Amino acid sequence: MIGAAITFGAQDGLSRLLAEGHGPITVIAIRYWFFALFVLGFAATRPGGIRRVAHSKRPWLQTARGVLLVTEILTAVYGFTVIGLVGFQVIFASYPLMIAALSVPFLGERVGWRRWLAISAGFGGVALALDPRGSPFGPQMIIPLIGAVQFAAYGIMTRIAARHDSADTSFFWTGMVGAVAITLITPLAWSPPQGSDWVWMALLCLSGVGGHFLMIKALEQAEASVLQPFAYFGIATSGAIGFVVFDDAVTAAMLTGGAIIVGAGLFTFWRERVQSRRGTAPD
Repeated sequence: MIGAAITFGAQDGLSRLLAEGHGPITVIAIRYWFFALFVLGFAATRPGGIRRVAHSKRPWLQTARGVLLVTEILTAVYGFTVIGLVGFQVIFASYPLMIAALSVPFLGERVGWRRWLAISAGFGGVALALDPRGSPFGPQMIIPLIGAVQFAAYGIMTRIAARHDSADTSFFWTGMVGAVAITLITPLAWSPPQGSDWVWMALLCLSGVGGHFLMIKALEQAEASVLQPFAYFGIATSGAIGFVVFDDAVTAAMLTGGAIIVGAGLFTFWRERVQSRRGTAPD
């Protein structure tokens, strides 16, 4: 899982590099086309083949999930080019807290007072990191907040889909619906890579496939709730690339707020794990 997270973090850096020259739509389209081939190949190797894996009990929900993820990735890659990887990831790290909060009304889950305090502290960290008076980005910092909300909604929809379809089916629909959705809007802003850009594009596609392969292997060994906290390694990798490679601006408020957000998220994961093992009322 750590390997998958770091690989996805590197993918963010490649996405920004390419999007600055060709725009987010072109980069994401090529990335999704390659990913769709991987998804088809993966489904063909599963028991029952593509036909079984593709069968969903909630096709409209799966379609909505796939479209939502594409829009979130568009938001993210656009945000990378506008405010950089560091600024984006600091705020985006709040999405687990949003999932925890949204799980109450949409999933019927119960969140105890300790986790509500952590969620509140995390959102306080978001407010600090946004730093409206001292931020070098200004109103543009709303972009990662929108991305976090989109990804949190995607996470909630994924949990609902898991009640009806297998993980293989959700994985299949994510890739295929996303590829179709991005293809429909690609003519609006198509800017084909030239020369050496194709090398970077190939690395981007391979990093996406490699990250998903590592994640699949991780999920074969442990539950998603155990692995999820390690996703922060990807956020850290992405931010480090932004700082070292792209010379992204970093402020004390961003770092402090980001530390609070990550700490609150890790505490929330830990409390959820403790309660699931105990089987007791949430606290």
